[in-house]
Amino acid sequence: MTARIPEWKLMGSLLRVTRVKIVNMKNWVKRALVAACAAVVAVLVLASCGITGSDDTGAAAAMKGFASALSKQDAGGAAQFTTAPGQAGDALTATLQAMGARSVLAEVHDPVEYSDGTASFALKYTWSWGKGRTFETTSNGTARHLSTGWKVTWEPSIIYPGLPVGGMLREVRTDATPAPSVRSRTGKVFMYLQPVNDIILDPARTPDTANSARALARTIAPIAPLITSDVINGRLAEANGRAITAVTLRDTDMEVLAGDPARVAGVTVRRSGALVMADRRLMSPLESGLTNYWQAIRDATAGWQVQMVGPGLQPRKLVGDQGPAGPSVFTTVDQGLQLTLGDAAVEVGQPATILALDAASGAILAMAQNTYAAQRNINVDATYPVGTTLNPVFEAVSRAARDNQATADATLDRLGLGVQFTVPGASAPTPGQPGVTTVDFRPGQSSASMMNMAALGVALARGGAGQFSSVAPYVIKGVPTKVVSGSLGDIDPALINDVRRAMAATARTGDASDLTRAPGLRALVGTNGPQGPGWFVGIQGGKVIVVYTEGPKSGTAALQVAQKYFTIR
Repeated sequence: MTARIPEWKLMGSLLRVTRVKIVNMKNWVKRALVAACAAVVAVLVLASCGITGSDDTGAAAAMKGFASALSKQDAGGAAQFTTAPGQAGDALTATLQAMGARSVLAEVHDPVEYSDGTASFALKYTWSWGKGRTFETTSNGTARHLSTGWKVTWEPSIIYPGLPVGGMLREVRTDATPAPSVRSRTGKVFMYLQPVNDIILDPARTPDTANSARALARTIAPIAPLITSDVINGRLAEANGRAITAVTLRDTDMEVLAGDPARVAGVTVRRSGALVMADRRLMSPLESGLTNYWQAIRDATAGWQVQMVGPGLQPRKLVGDQGPAGPSVFTTVDQGLQLTLGDAAVEVGQPATILALDAASGAILAMAQNTYAAQRNINVDATYPVGTTLNPVFEAVSRAARDNQATADATLDRLGLGVQFTVPGASAPTPGQPGVTTVDFRPGQSSASMMNMAALGVALARGGAGQFSSVAPYVIKGVPTKVVSGSLGDIDPALINDVRRAMAATARTGDASDLTRAPGLRALVGTNGPQGPGWFVGIQGGKVIVVYTEGPKSGTAALQVAQKYFTIR
């Protein structure tokens, strides 16, 4: 008979067996997990190898193609290597255009391809604008293997870390503050930088250009009545479909308009900065030349900056440099005299320009012209027929030179007639348009610029003061005028006195004898026939006055302008 095993012993044995099995099972599972993990790690280690130099992989080709297109500044081409060509193209185009770099170098670094069909890489950019201006940055990107092949995952941050959707990088010019100003002869501010509003009409943005022109003219009429719809339409016709700036207004001007220009179809208002007259009553052809000189100083001292911009973000500076502001421009302009010349120029209803200089130094004190002259683009550089105006000079030169052509030519040069001036702040070079370069004593075939006539007047005035030498006109203190096509210099006193006697006779009993309030006046007056132009060159009160007019009876018009000047000076 088999002995019966007590139940408690049987249960103990079963428990021991089960415990052993469980322990063994745990050990097996543990070994299996360790082995599995080791295998995965091995796979990952093998699959995460860098792919630099592995040009046969699709990931490498996509990365390098993207970088190569960026280096060529080909936004569209780079976008085709991304997962979102449309979005990428827009964003890359915006940044490339706003950066305006001379060259861009995009380089792929640390490319890694994974077994799950993804890859990662770094993209180093080197932006260059020349003159030592460069910007280097590195961003991180990823790539994915899609049904269409490997593509760079599009994210704006691939351009620059943290760049938001709709954002871009841009390179901008910076200018030091405070901006230099333009000063008068007394040191008072004559012109200064001020915010202005460009009123722009774009015919492509309005269905009815003529109606927009009429509406805009009505809106700006309180401050710019001369900018009529006809004027606007004329400018549009000349622009051949391009947008035009109808007028530029100061902030105070905007407050008195008949409405908001931006509400007119096709019109936008663009804020900018411009050099303007401190005294808004002043207008002068000198404004353009002085602005150009001032701008050259601003350009020479300009800095630069790369910014990150985006919707709702303040521009963030990434790199840049800005030095100190340039010096102010000190001129010889007399603001009070400028007002006087402005009043004199509007005395006649035909083109008229008037120039005033210091008789001893040749410093330009003021210059003004009326609207008619401005529309004709009359300036101090252009040459115009002198007609009979210089007959007394030609006759005196002929006598002094004894009809020797070379001597006569050299004499005219020294008088300022046979040379060409470039006056910084007042004029620009005019190649092919010299003053009187030969003397043939046929006045109807001779031409001179207002600057030539001004130099002549100063030379004659200096001779009257015992200084028998000529000087070049100038307007910026310490900045000499360039003289070409001849040389200024000493002048025969007999010649000077000969011309001055003729000028005195003209003022006393000749064509200028009707001028009043001009004691001691000496003048040259003449025309180039009934249709002009007309000239007046006067020496009086320590100043040289040059008047140029065009149109019928221009000689009389020149005298009217001169008379107005002598009346209100």
